[in-house]
Amino acid sequence: MAKPGPSSFRRILLSRILLLSLPVLLIGEVAAFRKARHSLLATSRQHVNISAERKSERFLDTIATLQTKMLVSSQTMALKSGSPSQAQKFLDRLMLQLPDNIYCIQLVALSTNKAIASTCNNYRLSPAVDSKMWSQQENAILDPQSVYIQEAIAPNNKKQMQLLLSAPVYDRTGQLSYVLRMQSALRPEHDNDGHHLGSIADSTVIIAENGTILAHPDRKRIGRNISQEANAEAYKKIISNAIAGKQEVLDLSLAKNGAKFLAGYTAIPSPITQEQGQRWIILAVTRLDSALFGLQEIQLVLVVLTIGLLGASLLTTLHLARDLTAPLKQLRDYALKLQNYHEVERMPHDFQIKEFNQLAEALDLMVERLKSSAEEVEIAWEEAKAANNSKSNFLATTSHELRNPLNAIINCIRLVRDDCCDDRAEEMEFLERAEDAAIHLLGIINDLLDIAKIESGKLSLVLEVVDLRQVLKEAISLQSVHAEQKNLHLLASEAPEPILVQADRAKLKQVLINIIGNAVKFTEQGSITVKTRLEADGNSLRAIVAVQDTGVGVDPAHQHKLFRPFVMVDGTTTRKFGGTGLGLAISKTLMELMGGNIMLCSAGVNRGTTVAIALPVVNAAELKMMNFEEFDLGSKPISGGDAIGQPILDRAG
Repeated sequence: MAKPGPSSFRRILLSRILLLSLPVLLIGEVAAFRKARHSLLATSRQHVNISAERKSERFLDTIATLQTKMLVSSQTMALKSGSPSQAQKFLDRLMLQLPDNIYCIQLVALSTNKAIASTCNNYRLSPAVDSKMWSQQENAILDPQSVYIQEAIAPNNKKQMQLLLSAPVYDRTGQLSYVLRMQSALRPEHDNDGHHLGSIADSTVIIAENGTILAHPDRKRIGRNISQEANAEAYKKIISNAIAGKQEVLDLSLAKNGAKFLAGYTAIPSPITQEQGQRWIILAVTRLDSALFGLQEIQLVLVVLTIGLLGASLLTTLHLARDLTAPLKQLRDYALKLQNYHEVERMPHDFQIKEFNQLAEALDLMVERLKSSAEEVEIAWEEAKAANNSKSNFLATTSHELRNPLNAIINCIRLVRDDCCDDRAEEMEFLERAEDAAIHLLGIINDLLDIAKIESGKLSLVLEVVDLRQVLKEAISLQSVHAEQKNLHLLASEAPEPILVQADRAKLKQVLINIIGNAVKFTEQGSITVKTRLEADGNSLRAIVAVQDTGVGVDPAHQHKLFRPFVMVDGTTTRKFGGTGLGLAISKTLMELMGGNIMLCSAGVNRGTTVAIALPVVNAAELKMMNFEEFDLGSKPISGGDAIGQPILDRAG
């Protein structure tokens, strides 16, 4: 029997390519499809979780903004006067400044429980005003606001949950006479947060801890309990997971047609006054088919790619011997020219062999990465130049701040040395000027040394139990002279009993001197008020010292820069008032090392600034509630501890 002759190269190549490539391509298509589906679902789960967190943050920010508006508005003289016309004008202007989801603002007189000014005509907000939750006499601590939730019909005739905020308004004599009330939608009508993620659209669902649905895409379900829903168990699991701090994207069925949804969620404290300690669960839900949008196109692309690769394999078996050398030469030439990639034309992708096409794509991708790396290097270079410019500006400012006191010291000493003074009194005057300049120069050098130690991690503190009251008294005494020289009123408060905190006495005094000195430096006229209070922090207390001035203020857009070292918010202001811009940066680090913090708040330019520091109180249980009394320290010199006067101490609970 004759042996079969050898097969041709093309036949063997064709049979083996078909035998190996077809199963591999089919398996690859299935795997790619599953991988694409899994990736789309994973991305969607991540997006709905992020969206839920952003919704909760934005919701809390909205409530805080409204409460701040209420707090500021309740202090205006237009409302305190009780004049209906003035109050109506103020409410009309306030309504124009608020978002569209605010439906009504009213000023209610407690004596008649009727609105004396309203932006919604004679519409009466419910429930009725309960004045027992506020003190009848205005004091230094602002009374808390109340927040209610109620089911109502929105202006578009759709059912929704609405928030009702109330704040006390005291008349000019300090008596509780009115209540400012504001009605707001639970969330804006146009809320559809998913679009900003750039991939999927989602909707908002809000559920109270007791299971009441507060917001839902289907308005008919608002006000119902989750126990009435078909997927009540899934909702209960979401609530328990959210309260426990767990995050797990779940499948839900929110529509009657059984459509599947993905839901991400997070828990926030309930803003409702009567629900202290309760939680609200914020859900971001998106349809499953929306999360898998584009999967069919991916499948089609995979099928087309598979067919194309099979065709390419068949053609390759017919023309391999002739066409194999040409693409190899092209790839070789292309690789040799990559060092001058800016001049190299794009690699052709019309080869009949899949591997060559893939190699060409890889080379093109490598070239793109090289270009991207070059762009990143260029951007990094520009950033380095900008940082160098900032450093140069800081060094120029610092050298100016160092040169001025040095020149003053040199000139004063030369005048005394050269006997240019008329008498001993004039010599002493020049020597005092030199001493003041030397002290100022020492302060600048100390700031530079402190920031250098902070950046190198070598700054160390000696923590001990100190009396905050005594340290504050010493800091005020040092700054009172500057306040008197500028004819400023320095108002201060002091506790009658020691307030013990654990801190480095010298560093704490340095922080207090810095913030009080800044208040004096940036205030041309008016007053500086230093207040001390105790505030509840869980099961402990913390002492807060707030320094409020009527000075130049800070633009809110620039306030976040003030605690950065080597950064000056306004070069013109800094040059006008002097300084290196390191004081607040050093103070922030020192307060954090002592277990406290520092905060700054300003309503804007020329509207004053408030800087506050907070430290945990040692043996807080031994402190008792104390009365307050305020003194003007700018009109008389401070000597020892008696000049500060009686204490002002309040406690926030």
